[in-house]
Amino acid sequence: MLTYQRKPVSLSLISTDLPIWSIVETGATLYHKDQDQFHILLHEPAIIDREPSGIDDPTTLPSSSKPRLLWLEVSPSRIIMTMQGNGKYCYRHVWERGVYGLCRYWLQNEALTLHHQLRLRNFTRDLKVEGRPLPDYLRLEYELWSEQLQLGHYVMELEIHH
Repeated sequence: MLTYQRKPVSLSLISTDLPIWSIVETGATLYHKDQDQFHILLHEPAIIDREPSGIDDPTTLPSSSKPRLLWLEVSPSRIIMTMQGNGKYCYRHVWERGVYGLCRYWLQNEALTLHHQLRLRNFTRDLKVEGRPLPDYLRLEYELWSEQLQLGHYVMELEIHH
């Protein structure tokens, strides 16, 4: 039986070898699908596009931006994360412990008619899902690859606050 709860969450992504660090604090809906299988939906703030300029001027920011929906399918051995809804690009990552998974990014033009796909690979070093009956902590360590070029080591954590 599908049951759900609304909870505050913290989602962080950190690169251990590049200057990349991001954290999102928001609300999420947790769906208990089957034993040890969950869906987690959350709205991530939109990426704000800016035209590069020599002066930091907050008036160059767009007046409105579309939120992004992140959908995580979680089990003890695999996490699938899909981002959709901002109109310019979306992505899907598949992580499975000890396996090379796929990362796909879809790019669209302003008319939303042209689709270009970028495919990368990831290698999942470690995957932890903690908490019962609903998860309260996820930790994912992975490497991102493009062909033979490594694009960094990353740690993604999701804390579900009760």
